[in-house]
Amino acid sequence: MKSPITMQPSAVSRNAAALIATVAAGAAIYWLRDILTPLAMAVFLLIMIDGVKRSVADRTPLNDHWAGVAALILVVLSFFAAIAIIVNGAASFFGEASGVSQNIGPRIDQIIRDVYGLVRLEQPPTAQDLINGVDIRGYVTMVAMQAQGIASGAFFVMVYLGFLLASQIGFRRKIVAMFPQKSQRDEAVAVFNRVRSGVEGYIWVQTVTGAMICVVAWILMRAVGLQNAEFWTFVIFIVGFIPVLGGAVAGLAPPLFALVQFPSYWPALILLVGLQAILFIVGNMIQPRMQGDNQNIDPVVVLLSLAFWGKLWGVVGMFLSTPLAVMAMAILAEFQGSRWMAILLSGDGEPYADEGKSKRKKADQTETEAAADAGA
Repeated sequence: MKSPITMQPSAVSRNAAALIATVAAGAAIYWLRDILTPLAMAVFLLIMIDGVKRSVADRTPLNDHWAGVAALILVVLSFFAAIAIIVNGAASFFGEASGVSQNIGPRIDQIIRDVYGLVRLEQPPTAQDLINGVDIRGYVTMVAMQAQGIASGAFFVMVYLGFLLASQIGFRRKIVAMFPQKSQRDEAVAVFNRVRSGVEGYIWVQTVTGAMICVVAWILMRAVGLQNAEFWTFVIFIVGFIPVLGGAVAGLAPPLFALVQFPSYWPALILLVGLQAILFIVGNMIQPRMQGDNQNIDPVVVLLSLAFWGKLWGVVGMFLSTPLAVMAMAILAEFQGSRWMAILLSGDGEPYADEGKSKRKKADQTETEAAADAGA
């Protein structure tokens, strides 16, 4: 009989302490979600402002100060404009939906009968039978609380953003005090730049590809006559920043509402086929080419990060799941003890994009020299 594998007491205690610390950190993040989610969104906006500032400074004659002011105004106005569009668009959507509410019940009954007839089933339920088992009042209350939470959350995001912008003045001196040696300071700055580059690359790719999808989606929705096409277009753009679930909402929500609005199935079918086609083309052909090394994250990690942060922080966590995964990979790769976790998080086993490029370049040079020596 083989003896059991023994483990050093120090290793056991170290692993147990790491496990307990991880569980405690997750519990603290969940318990403090009302405080941390506005802070995380403020940091996300701060990175956006910094990226827009550098872009404005490079493309205009403005200096860094006025470029920063222009970037701040642009990002803040865009943030409030997005909230206003969501609130006003939702109000308009429910207002117009109430105008056709008398046709919704018979239309759903017809859809159910058609589906049951297609699969050769008898005694289809009615829409009233389905509604009787749903707590409508509870859902309305939940939606109202979510709307109130968005308004209060936006206020705290702006408060956090203001303090973060004010604290940037002493950021350089803090870095010098924390890392007195130039080599350590350069390494810390490199980590920050790597995190910033990954987040900015994610924002840029999602914004450009989302705009492409929205243009095609708006044309399709206007062509079939779907109500509130502009509202649905903006919803498609926003949910595009949520991996996996965003594509499902963008490709299925408008066709489902088209089923209820129109007496025919053709508008819904056109929307379904058209939206799925543009999502497939952008997601499998255009987006991977644009991402490059900015999002060197394993797809399984993206899915797990979405589930994890969605469970802890709700919709805000889903929105920030990929940037948080990029940040985690960049930070974990800097320490020898945690570098293996960064390798697991990466898509190709190379947490550093520039490191991977240099390795591939060196390998290509070696192969070229070997081929030259063999030919000689």
